[in-house]
Amino acid sequence: MSVVACGRPGCGGNIVDGYCDTCGLAPAGPAGPAAASTPAAAPPPVATGNTTTPLATVASGPTGSVASARVSARATSSVSRGSQAAGGSRRTVRSDTSRHAAARLGAGLVAIPPVPVEDARKAVMANPQVAEEKRFCWKCAAAVGRTKGDRVGRTQGFCPNCGAAFNFDPQLTVGLRVGGQYEVLGCLAHGGFGWIYLAADRNVSDRPVVLKGVLNQGDADAVDAAIAEKRFLAELEHGNIVEIYNFVENEGAGYIVMEFVGGKSLKQVLKERMAANGGRAAPLPVDIAIGYLLGILPALGFLHRRGYLYCDFKPDNVMHSGEDLKLIDLGGVRRTEDHDAAIYGTVGFQAPEIATDGPTVSSDLYTVVRTLAVLTLDLPGYQREFSHSLPELAAEPLFARYESLYRLLLKGTATNPDDRFQSVEELSDQLIGVLREVVATDSGQPRPAVSTRFTADRWHPSSGARLSGSDLPDLKPNSEDPAQPFLAELVGVAPTRALQEIEAELAGRRVADTPEVRLRQAQAHFELAAHDVARRVLAEVRAADPWEWRVSWFEGLLLLAEGNGAAAVTEFDRVRTDVPGEPAPKLAAAMAAELSGDPVEAAALYRLVVTVDPGFVTAVFGLARCQAATGELDEAISSLAAIPESSAARAAALEQTAAWLLHRSAARNDLADAAGAASAVEQAAVDARRRGELAVELLEQVLAGMYSGVLRPEPSLQLFGQAATEVGVRRALEQTLRELARSGSDRAERVRLVDRANQVRPRTLW
Repeated sequence: MSVVACGRPGCGGNIVDGYCDTCGLAPAGPAGPAAASTPAAAPPPVATGNTTTPLATVASGPTGSVASARVSARATSSVSRGSQAAGGSRRTVRSDTSRHAAARLGAGLVAIPPVPVEDARKAVMANPQVAEEKRFCWKCAAAVGRTKGDRVGRTQGFCPNCGAAFNFDPQLTVGLRVGGQYEVLGCLAHGGFGWIYLAADRNVSDRPVVLKGVLNQGDADAVDAAIAEKRFLAELEHGNIVEIYNFVENEGAGYIVMEFVGGKSLKQVLKERMAANGGRAAPLPVDIAIGYLLGILPALGFLHRRGYLYCDFKPDNVMHSGEDLKLIDLGGVRRTEDHDAAIYGTVGFQAPEIATDGPTVSSDLYTVVRTLAVLTLDLPGYQREFSHSLPELAAEPLFARYESLYRLLLKGTATNPDDRFQSVEELSDQLIGVLREVVATDSGQPRPAVSTRFTADRWHPSSGARLSGSDLPDLKPNSEDPAQPFLAELVGVAPTRALQEIEAELAGRRVADTPEVRLRQAQAHFELAAHDVARRVLAEVRAADPWEWRVSWFEGLLLLAEGNGAAAVTEFDRVRTDVPGEPAPKLAAAMAAELSGDPVEAAALYRLVVTVDPGFVTAVFGLARCQAATGELDEAISSLAAIPESSAARAAALEQTAAWLLHRSAARNDLADAAGAASAVEQAAVDARRRGELAVELLEQVLAGMYSGVLRPEPSLQLFGQAATEVGVRRALEQTLRELARSGSDRAERVRLVDRANQVRPRTLW
């Protein structure tokens, strides 16, 4: 059998049974088996335990993300507009051109040190007990086994609320051989399904294994969930998912036999950081936290594509072992179409709609984004006042440094499930983009990448240093749209002809009336400056799919072309929240802010784009313009100086530098600036005539300054090879005018240039 490589960027895996054995994704092209996201018609039964919480409790408390300040309000508007536009209805169409996922820990952008895998026996608890504050009735979630007055809390008994029996003591004793094969070595932990034991497999070289029991033998849901977990793991294998070996029974109780995963859970990592910080919170660096999630997301994507939902993603359930990550504790996993199974979840991570609507792919991704928040923020109330919200923007310094992180968290934990990320691929793409920003910001080293949604920078020499919306990247087409083969034939076609072709194909029903077709229509009308018609088309697209963020992109372009920078900022900010890891919306928002008269905000956005990818020449010029506008001319010149000599933009940068220096020279009466301007003109790789015209303009201004006495000669300075004295300036000007005359094609113009050269030549005795 031939081996088929995955072929995705950064993945070296092979396709096995239709999916990559490394990144967990289907081959590029038509999507693989998709997990439906329709919720249950009625709330399913809710299972509880000491580490899982009744979802009636999970669903209570504040909902939505707290918005504050200007950027927060704008970002919030984008994640709530779906509910406003569609009355809270489920989405019908969603474009997703993203097909990229990271398989490596850290995505190749951040180094995460390996965690040593210690002797399994060292993980055994010396005194296995369930803390009183974690003892809850498995049936009604009431607190049980608690100390009252002089009476010490009991580990066995009956719930005073519902009468159900409880027992928090280990059921397996050390030395007991379960199933005639697995010798119990001790307890590892107590989880949502009861005690978890370490055992030695006496039939397979005494390898360490994990025996996981159920919470309570009277809890039918817990028993069913344990069996379901066993069956699920038996049929699926993934390098980032804990492996199941067997399923055994002891005295009527069932136990899953699983791979022992040494190392540390992400929760343990957080606890150790806190201990090392004197008991004070010590969140993970953002780059490390995102690196962890990118390393484990392929496992979640693997589950979704096979028709399963994880349901209980949190730091406790991700193990870092050696150089690998493992998704463990799959007791809450359920089939996507199973609307009757018990739901297990954890307060502070579970989506607010779970108790009423049931789990979906969207709610799974919610738990991932909440995990990112808990890993990176000092958020002691994440299970109380912030159980379904984020801190205000102004109250969290991390958001000020990494605004894209804030936007990603805001989108990923939106109240409306349809406003969130809809697939692992979509979330992974944006996480990688945010990670690039974080790494570039912290290290000062660029981290450019090819976008899956936008083309590269479109700066053209004809744009020079001016603000031009035509320099913004184009949207990449959705390759999965049924009409894409037809639309590909329209690339480069004039807008009028493109509209004729589209209308003819739609009329003949030879092409599907898809969002991609409508957006191409809107683009053609935009190119023809028919803005009203373009807006009508965009309104139709938005009515069909309120979550189509590309409508906001085109709306922003229309407003930018009309000179309405303030309104364009709002549209582009919506796009920034929908795709927070993309640089193009930040570049567009920067242009809009600059146009609206806010050079400070614009400069911050331009700088962020340049920090990640200096190849965005449009952003380099924009940053320099804003710096010059706020009086930071030296910084503006330095920004343009960073454009490499090999770039086609080098000449425009030098020309702009010369203009600024020349202007400042006149304002300051400073020949040093004039000399710097002359040097920039000499270096500019423009044609000889243009270079001569710039030199004449500069020399005439300097000569006028000397005539008026505001500029004093500086023999030590050079202007086009001549000393910065009146005689030197005259010689340079005469020479330049004569060179222009020789290169001119118009006789009358040549005569005028020679006359000017004669007028400025230095006076001599012959």
